[in-house]
Amino acid sequence: MENMTGAQVAKIDRWQEGRQLAFKAVPAGGQTITYLGKEFFVYPNTFWPFTDSEPLVQNFRIRPGDSVLDVGTGSGVIAVFACYQGAARVLAVDINPAAIKSARQNAKLHGFEEVMEVRRSNLFRNLGQERFDVITANLPFRNKPAHDVVASSQWDTDFKTNTRFFKEVAECLKPGGRIYFAHADFGAVDEVRRLAKAAGFSVRALGKASANEGEKKTFYAFLIKRSGRAHAA
Repeated sequence: MENMTGAQVAKIDRWQEGRQLAFKAVPAGGQTITYLGKEFFVYPNTFWPFTDSEPLVQNFRIRPGDSVLDVGTGSGVIAVFACYQGAARVLAVDINPAAIKSARQNAKLHGFEEVMEVRRSNLFRNLGQERFDVITANLPFRNKPAHDVVASSQWDTDFKTNTRFFKEVAECLKPGGRIYFAHADFGAVDEVRRLAKAAGFSVRALGKASANEGEKKTFYAFLIKRSGRAHAA
């Protein structure tokens, strides 16, 4: 966010705060959201499917038989699209109980209950010794204090979640595995690149999408691999 003015930052703050209020205002019984031509169900306090994950979903490659870990799954949309691409196993994790409920509902809604497991976990804490061919992540973009679990879907207090992700992710990745990572121009992109490099990874941009014409909200997808392998998709 180094190139943004104070007014632009304040506008992003208001937009994200408005989205958090919308996540909380979902009826107790949940509601349906249409995303990339498919329907998804969200319960209150769950991060909705949005433009932020579109560059990742539209550009990531899952080979038939791949095992996939989706970190910070929210409503489970990335995990579901990994199933549609032919993954043999998908494990979707989130720290938010509401997100777990929503993601399980969406695995059932799309007929992937036998492929997609949803588990509550703070990043990699509850994974045991399992390793994955692909790890996907749509973590909070901004280094900003989060006052509750809903805010923590957009704001990362002291950037601790992102820092821990890159510190620990290699232990959960199979040899030759790859990471697909979502981010935004109003987030800490340079810090993400630094963390990835420090952990021995290379980063390559895959695609981008804008949420609103003429506004400074552009979302990215990155392919992250161990150094020296970044150009092999």
